[in-house]
Amino acid sequence: MNARTRIATLALGAMLFGSNAWADRGPQYDYAKVISAEPIINYVNVSTPVRECWEETQYYTVDHSRHNRRVGTFLGAAIGGVIGHQIGSGRGNDAATVAGTLIGAAIGNDAAKDNYALETRSRPVQRCETRLRQHREERIDGYRVVYRYHGQKYMTDMPYDPGNRLRIRVDIRPAG
Repeated sequence: MNARTRIATLALGAMLFGSNAWADRGPQYDYAKVISAEPIINYVNVSTPVRECWEETQYYTVDHSRHNRRVGTFLGAAIGGVIGHQIGSGRGNDAATVAGTLIGAAIGNDAAKDNYALETRSRPVQRCETRLRQHREERIDGYRVVYRYHGQKYMTDMPYDPGNRLRIRVDIRPAG
């Protein structure tokens, strides 16, 4: 085999096997110039819990008659005991004192029962309630990107703003 034939065979092999080697290398990457990147805006309704508190006046009654009945019963018993002690003499003196104490206690209790001692009072009470406040918010869902590669314009949606240039994958395949 002469040198010329050998060179032609090597060149033909390089062309045949070289094109297959190019195809087996996988995808190729390049950069394209970004023309514009506009945000894709979505409007959403948002509910936020808000705690609202206010002050109210609460009215209540205080019953003093129970205390007054005790005081009336003790006071009646003391007065009745003193009067009973002065009426009786000898052995009857003790009985008259006990009887006077019991009768005086009953009279003092009845007298205090008729004296109603109800008092109405007020106090501030804090009331709270949680309500949902609605408002609309803008959310950026991504970017609509227009870019130029070898004189052609292309458009794609991306989750981020790519900046001035965009890395693209170049896929070369035979048409057919």
